[in-house]
Amino acid sequence: MEDFRKEQKEALEVLLEFNERIVKNLGILEKELSGQRLDDTDKFIKGIVDAINWEVQVMNGTMELLNEGRERISKEEYNEKLTEFSSAIASKNDARMAESVGALIPLFERLGSAAKEVI
Repeated sequence: MEDFRKEQKEALEVLLEFNERIVKNLGILEKELSGQRLDDTDKFIKGIVDAINWEVQVMNGTMELLNEGRERISKEEYNEKLTEFSSAIASKNDARMAESVGALIPLFERLGSAAKEVI
């Protein structure tokens, strides 16, 4: 059990390294989708989706540790916002995507804060 907990902490340490970048990149993506679209914005979206998927996998694998003692992360809230993001991407509507990206930023900031707190 202690080994599993150690592995969870190590996973969260790696997540922290990426989390700052994903939060920063979400902000950049929100701007691009709000009227400052670049030639590589679609490629950027794919990269961010891949990064989000990875962080969510780590979050799911460490949820017990993240919420130890009190709820820091609401899986339901993440599911709701990520479903909205997925739907917005499918719509190919930049304004809708920008809005859903903006809603993800506080969630990923909170994930970074929760990870720092538990490790």
